[in-house]
Amino acid sequence: MKNPLRKFIPKQEVIPSTKGGLGTFGGVFTPSILTILGVIMYLRFGWVVGNVGLIGTLIIVTLSTFITFLTALSISAIATDQRVRIGGAYYMISRSLGIESGGAIGIPLYIAQALSVALYTVGFAESVVGVFPELNFKVVGLVTTLAVAILAIISAKAAIRAQYFIMFGIALSLLSLIFGSPIEQSSIEMWGAADRHSEGFWTVFAVFFPAVTGIMAGVNMSGDLEDPSRSIPRGTFAAIGVGYLIYMILPIILATRADALTLIEDPLIMRKMSYWGDAILIGVWGATLSSAVGSILGAPRVLQALARDGVLPKWLRWLGRGDGDDDSPRVGTVLTLGVALTAVYFGNLNIIAPILTMFFLTTYGVLNITAGIEQLLQSPSFRPKFKVHWSLSLLGALGCISVMFLINAVATGIAFLFVIIIFIWLQRRELESAWGDVRRGIWMALTRAGLMRMSVETEAKTWRPHPLVLSGAPTKRFHLIELASSLTHNRGILTISTVLTSQNISHVRQTKMEQKIRDFLSKRSIQGLVRVTTAKSPFDGGKKLVDSYGLGALVPNTVILGDSENTNSINEYCDMIAHFNQLQRNVVIVHDNKEKGFGNKKIIDIWWGGLQGNGGLMILLAYLLQSSRTWWDAKVRVKMVVGDENAAKNAQSNLNDVIKKVRIDAKAEVLVYGDKTFNEILHESSGDADLVFMGMAEPDEDFTSYYSHLQKRLKGLPTTIMVLAAEEISFGSVLMQEDTFYEE
Repeated sequence: MKNPLRKFIPKQEVIPSTKGGLGTFGGVFTPSILTILGVIMYLRFGWVVGNVGLIGTLIIVTLSTFITFLTALSISAIATDQRVRIGGAYYMISRSLGIESGGAIGIPLYIAQALSVALYTVGFAESVVGVFPELNFKVVGLVTTLAVAILAIISAKAAIRAQYFIMFGIALSLLSLIFGSPIEQSSIEMWGAADRHSEGFWTVFAVFFPAVTGIMAGVNMSGDLEDPSRSIPRGTFAAIGVGYLIYMILPIILATRADALTLIEDPLIMRKMSYWGDAILIGVWGATLSSAVGSILGAPRVLQALARDGVLPKWLRWLGRGDGDDDSPRVGTVLTLGVALTAVYFGNLNIIAPILTMFFLTTYGVLNITAGIEQLLQSPSFRPKFKVHWSLSLLGALGCISVMFLINAVATGIAFLFVIIIFIWLQRRELESAWGDVRRGIWMALTRAGLMRMSVETEAKTWRPHPLVLSGAPTKRFHLIELASSLTHNRGILTISTVLTSQNISHVRQTKMEQKIRDFLSKRSIQGLVRVTTAKSPFDGGKKLVDSYGLGALVPNTVILGDSENTNSINEYCDMIAHFNQLQRNVVIVHDNKEKGFGNKKIIDIWWGGLQGNGGLMILLAYLLQSSRTWWDAKVRVKMVVGDENAAKNAQSNLNDVIKKVRIDAKAEVLVYGDKTFNEILHESSGDADLVFMGMAEPDEDFTSYYSHLQKRLKGLPTTIMVLAAEEISFGSVLMQEDTFYEE
């Protein structure tokens, strides 16, 4: 049954951009700067300065802003290359790295945005209770969260307009702080409270970092912007610059007006040192509420994009619904409200902030990786107006990952594990997007690099079969494909080929047949390439494939095909085998026992003729089968026939020695002719086997006669594989991993 999500075309891809959307100032700069100058600045910046001192604070601010700045460069590169629609960072990642990678980041990003609502409303509640101690902290937080959500549901535009007044209040509070005065005699403490146990540098960093993640507030409104490619870079960099300037000035003011212990213990210390203390309350209340509004506007839009792209389970598709002229995700807002209320009820500021830091750093890191890969590949389709060197993006990604481990290695591991689990879950759902991504470009770059560095000469140490299966109709000769898959272990390059002999076959039909074969293989968990070609006869087609198929030094080294059942075409068949041999391709012919097939896949017989040539290749093929899942732990019997008992003892000893040296799990069996022919011994000894390996002579002028005689010999035997080694490589060296090896 086909996955109902396959070929799902995202609804948001067909939504036209509307005129009259938000501009740079209102849509990006304002929500970003209000989130940057938010709850952390008012309620925790004094705590930061008190714990790590003036120099430590300036380092934290600079390092945090630097990571954010590098991420902003990456965001700007992506935003000026594509039309960024609903979903912000999720949209950017999914359209570049693929829907699985986008979903693996988008779901944690939504959770982070939803928890951000709680972060800001908890901060608001903390400040209100600090002024009015008689109020209940949790009640204030829950009521505030509910009020913010109702505002977002009723009118997103009204919520955005309210942010202009809040910005005025923040500006007023900062002016009041600048013109304030010290509250006590203090000396500037460069590295925090020396007389008490202060929090560590990276712990403080984790609490502060959400302050500079405000750039996501503007990015997450991408679907509501009139011109995202213009507004996102300008608004983001302006907000980062203004925020950095303010955060570099404030520590100096705080460090000169109160000592470290006071800064740590009083969350509203700014109110006491300001010219008009209540202006700080206006600022903190306005900042926390506006940041909460920004988050509750952004989070449901990420959720809406996830639902519309089919990332969320089918039963959650209703979360992609939009209401009103502005396509507002009101249903998603209600769900986000539920998440935020839960976090407000159970959490506090110092617990929520580090969790957000991990999620945001993960998102930032992947955004940087996305931009870095796009720029490194230099695909013709990637033409950003804002150009950034790939090294800066990858430096930003390295910075994000490094900081995550420095903050908390265990939490980082949990965050990565969470993302990986989501990625695997999405991969198993086999989602197909209606857009391209860079994954093909990555594989193309890696493939090219590998091909250009691959030597033409075959090396014994790295040899493995790369089969070309002449399967005909795969459903009729699936045993050939099954055998080839067992030999490659999904490591060698397997190609399934079919020759069409009908006249006037169009390229479209060939392409459709190739896709059908790919689907056939996929359902059976077989990884392989597919090639369909046309020719006058299957034998001409086989020659044509082996002549031309491959890329550079990477060509199939082993041809697997079925035995010829048509005596009228035996000459053409043998001529094709000779042609393969001349091209130095190993030939594996499967003489199928139609009644038994591969039997129980428990016993493999190899009729030995020496380690060189066919013997070494047969041993290798048997070993590969024995170590595959379908032939796991099959018993391998290496058989040899000699003239008398004296020869048998020497042969047994030599054969045991060979098996020991080649390090395979096999049993040597030496048989004596006596008064029996080889055919009689062959049928008696291998009658109970599930698979028999036999060598073939090198084709000569009388090869057709030889092969016809060989076919008669195989009648009544279990499924038999005839092997003809032709590569210019010593299979004995492959087995022994030595320059010299044992020969009989």
